[in-house]
Amino acid sequence: MKRRVVVTGMGAVSPVGQDVATMWQAMLEGKNGIAAITLFDTTNSRAKIAGEVKNFDPSRYVDERNAARLDRTILLGLVAAGQAYDDAGLASFNMNRYRIGCFVSSGMGGSYTLYNENRTAIEKGYDRMSPFFVPNTIINLVGGHITIKYQIKGPNLPVVTACSTGTNAIGEAFRYIKDGYLDVAITGGAEAAVNPLGISGFAVMRALNFSNDPNHASIPFDKARTGFVVGEGAGVLVLEEYEHAKARNAKIYAEVIGYASTSDAYHMTAPDETGESIAECITQAIKEADIKPEEVDYINAHGTSTVLNDRIETKAIKQAFGLHAYKMSLSSTKSMTGHMLGATGAIESIVAIMAIRDGMIPPTINTKETDADCDLDYTLGHAVKRPVSVSLNINMGFGGQNAAVLFRKV
Repeated sequence: MKRRVVVTGMGAVSPVGQDVATMWQAMLEGKNGIAAITLFDTTNSRAKIAGEVKNFDPSRYVDERNAARLDRTILLGLVAAGQAYDDAGLASFNMNRYRIGCFVSSGMGGSYTLYNENRTAIEKGYDRMSPFFVPNTIINLVGGHITIKYQIKGPNLPVVTACSTGTNAIGEAFRYIKDGYLDVAITGGAEAAVNPLGISGFAVMRALNFSNDPNHASIPFDKARTGFVVGEGAGVLVLEEYEHAKARNAKIYAEVIGYASTSDAYHMTAPDETGESIAECITQAIKEADIKPEEVDYINAHGTSTVLNDRIETKAIKQAFGLHAYKMSLSSTKSMTGHMLGATGAIESIVAIMAIRDGMIPPTINTKETDADCDLDYTLGHAVKRPVSVSLNINMGFGGQNAAVLFRKV
C-alpha cells in the first residue's frame, strides 16, 4: 500500500525575501526583486540586472569559518534547509537518522568557486588554488553539508536536471517516502549564478533579456518578451509520511499527491515545438494523484519570459487540460524573482503550497500585453483571492527536462 506524503516544513531565500513569510508577502504585493547587479562589476557585461539576494547573511545557520570558505550556492542551501528543519520542528524530535534522506541539489553547482579559482589559477598559478575548489563545486556537496549539519544518514541524492532540478528533487523525495524507503526527506534546490561566468554563459547563448530595465525584462507571456533574467536563491521543503507527521503533531502545509518527469528528446536547449512531452508530464502527474484535470485550481508556470518557453508551455497546458485551461489561474513568479535555475522549482513549489494555504494567487507583474499564443489567465498585475484545493508546479530545463508536482489541501 502506498503511503501519503505531506509537507511539514519550508525554507526560502530569494530576491524578494529571505524567509518564506517575507517572500510570500512580497509576491502577493507584486514586489520586483530584479535590480542592477551589485555582486560584480558589469562594465563588460551585456546583462546588467539580475534577481540578487541582497544583504545575504548566513550567520544564523552557518558559523563564521564555514561562511568564509563555502560557495554561495552551498550557503544559500544551508540557510533554506535550516529554516525548513526548524519550521518542521525536527530538532526536538528523536528518530532513526537512516530514515531521513536529503534531496537538495543545484543546476550548476559552485559557479562562484569555478570563476574565482579559475582566475586564481591563471593569475597566480594552479598550485595557488583553494583546497576547497573541488568540494565547493561538486553539486552533491550542497546536500552533503546539510546532511553533516543535521546528521541525516539516509540517502543524499542530488537530482540534477537543469531548471527542473528543484521540482525533480521534490518528486523523487516524494517517491522515496511514498514507497516506504524513508519517513522524512529534506528536499529542494539552491543556485547562485549571478557572477561573470553564470551571466556571460547565458548571455552568449542569447537566452537573456538585455533591456536592463528591471520593470521590462522578466515579462512572462508578454508579446515583447525576449529572454529571461538570472536570479539566485534556495528553496527547501521537509516532506514526511502522513502518519509519522500526525504522530508527532507536526504542522502540515499540504499533501504531495502526484509527480512526473519526462524528456523532450529533442534539442539541447530548445523545448519541443509540439509541447507533447510537457503535456504528457502533467497528465502523468495527474494520473498518479488520482484526480481529474478539472480539480486543479492554480498552476505556478515555468514562465521564463523567453519566446519559445512561454508559447510552448501554454500550448502544453491546453493539451493537458483542454477547456479547463481557461478556467484555472496561472502565474509566473519569475516576473519578480528572475529565473533561479536549479532553485526555481523548489521556490515555486513553495509558492504553489502557499496559494493553497491562503487562497491567494500571486501575480505575474510587468507583463502588459500577452502574446496571441499566450491566451490563458496569467493573473496579470495584482494578486487574486481564490480558493485553491489543488495546485501544480511545472518546470522545464535544458536537455529537454520536464517536471510536474501536484499539491493538495489537507
